[in-house]
Amino acid sequence: MAEIHSDKPAPRAAQRPHEIITHGHTRVDKYYWLNERENPEVIAYLEAENEYLEQAMAPVTGLREELFHEMKGRIREDDESVPYKDGSYLYYTRFVTGGEYPVYCRKKVGTETEEILLDGNEMAAGSAYFQVGGLEVSDHERLLIFAVDTVGRRNYTLKVKNLETGQILPDEIPDTEGGNYAWAADNQTLYYVLKDQQTLLGNKVYRHVLGTDPAEDVLVYEEKDNQYYMGIFRMKSRKYVAIASEHIGVASEFQLIDAADSQARPVTFLERGNRHEYAVEHFEDRFYIRTNRDGAENFQLMEVPETDAHDPSKWKVTIPHRPDVFLEGLEVFKDFLVVQERKEGLIQLRIMDQRSGEEHYLDFGEPAYTAFISINPEFDTHLLRFGYTSLTTPRSTYDYDMQTRQKTLLKEQEVLGGFDKTHYRSERIFVTARDGARVPVSLVYHKNTPIDGTSPLLQYAYGSYGATMDAAFSPSRLSLLDRGFVYAIAHIRGGLEMGRHWYEEGRMFRKKNTFHDFTDVSEALIRLQYAAPGKLFAMGGSAGGLLMGAIMNDAPQLYRGVVAAVPFVDVVTTMLDESIPLTTGEFEEWGNPRDKAAYEYMLSYSPYDNVAEKEYPNTLVTTGLHDSQVQYWEPAKWVARLRELKKDSHLLLLHTDMTSGHGGASGRFASLKTLALEYAFLLDLAKE
Repeated sequence: MAEIHSDKPAPRAAQRPHEIITHGHTRVDKYYWLNERENPEVIAYLEAENEYLEQAMAPVTGLREELFHEMKGRIREDDESVPYKDGSYLYYTRFVTGGEYPVYCRKKVGTETEEILLDGNEMAAGSAYFQVGGLEVSDHERLLIFAVDTVGRRNYTLKVKNLETGQILPDEIPDTEGGNYAWAADNQTLYYVLKDQQTLLGNKVYRHVLGTDPAEDVLVYEEKDNQYYMGIFRMKSRKYVAIASEHIGVASEFQLIDAADSQARPVTFLERGNRHEYAVEHFEDRFYIRTNRDGAENFQLMEVPETDAHDPSKWKVTIPHRPDVFLEGLEVFKDFLVVQERKEGLIQLRIMDQRSGEEHYLDFGEPAYTAFISINPEFDTHLLRFGYTSLTTPRSTYDYDMQTRQKTLLKEQEVLGGFDKTHYRSERIFVTARDGARVPVSLVYHKNTPIDGTSPLLQYAYGSYGATMDAAFSPSRLSLLDRGFVYAIAHIRGGLEMGRHWYEEGRMFRKKNTFHDFTDVSEALIRLQYAAPGKLFAMGGSAGGLLMGAIMNDAPQLYRGVVAAVPFVDVVTTMLDESIPLTTGEFEEWGNPRDKAAYEYMLSYSPYDNVAEKEYPNTLVTTGLHDSQVQYWEPAKWVARLRELKKDSHLLLLHTDMTSGHGGASGRFASLKTLALEYAFLLDLAKE
């Protein structure tokens, strides 16, 4: 029998009715006040929920500790990444025994002398949360831009380090977008993205000259449409600094800055147009463009001479649009093009010889896997660095000789504790949803786990923003598989697994397809005897947490337990408040509730608004006080309303990390404590 229980009454948040009137319709939110982050009563309530969770989970304290040490024990502490060559150095990261954070290093090609760029463990000392937001080395290789977040709100402070002296320069700029900065060619000028502190969107690009007052930095570009996300990077050719603006699923626009001219102004590559999404890559005297223009829903690859770049009539098709293949990405080399494609939900790497016109695909040989183009900063090479993993194969790094077609394994992630991949089985099936859509499902389980309708199963999915949830290896997941769980990833609509139409059919006024796909897969997994009827569990986070809330309202009887991580559950109220970070950029994903039809549709599935007086599954909810993506009060309010209305004695637990944000604890091993909590919750419930 399950041991998790509580002898004490659950916390009850005070009810303070707040009316929200939209389109003449009134909603009463009794827990609206929980959005007062600085209110001591709010903090007290969150802490009371944490105490209640710990009291309820006390009987499985030993299991939590066992799981944590077991998962930690699979990870090699003194690990090191495969170096990649960029310029005259080899760059890599390594971890030290007992360290929570990476040490960023490089070695000059041909030497063994290590140079430590940043030591994350030293830098994180004294901080409850710590994150480095990307590194950029100057052209002369003597200066380093990096950025640090010590709160978890993804507000990064940009810093510059002199790599010859080790000195941190006085040029310090707060409130930047981590990883979104680039050097100009003069080694003195840099560009960075500043964040709006109300919306937390990066919306301004500034130019800074080393040694000058950041207050005098020049604004070079401002994104005035707050539905666009913005980033900045130096192109592989290093000729241009690119500013990319993207309205997810709608349109994109690139501004290019001549990196050799420190006074250059951005030049628009092609003005944004409704439903035109594109991305550009420069090579020698031309540009390659990944674009969906002319009805290319799954994108096509085009190229244009640099001199004619801004005239779409001069764009020529390199790879035409195909209705069954999604063109996902591109890597350009001197003699080769490498195209990352997706067909039937699986990644394919297509190698195209630009000299001979010959092409071929890499063969991966497993039913469910993911492959990806890795870090390839050099043009003049015939080696492609790529990554590979599957549900049974640890993350692996390869070099592939595009001339000889020889593949060399450089490193496979070491899994300590006697891991043997032959002890696990992976499958890929398709489930027919209620409207006829064929939904891919990736499964993995221990070879000794019976597939006869008696085993517990954890079903995971995301299903939003066109994000793909590929079949990847997890050392931590072995703790479930070794204890008899089957693990399933449902590749439901709202992602891009099956092409652009898969995304289009899972957003806006078709969002409910996402939820229906998930429950249809659940029923199929029971019917096909992968899962015992009373031992099916569900897990999702962020927008996948919205999925969890929706399936709990729609089909609570299917699930023994649900884990909802940082769940986006108060859809309508959040999307009505444009002052909340990221809201405006989400209108094309969920809809704008200022439109009556959108309001009514969103209201019909918003988990918080549809909590009812009925029985719900056992539920564990996690959040972070400083979450900038899904504000902590959404899960807190949801739990409060579930406590008020649910008609069962099942567990309902809320854990708030009081020191972190959307991604949870920042350390390498600290995050395993949350995972151990979640797994202990599932394993204990599966005993019944």
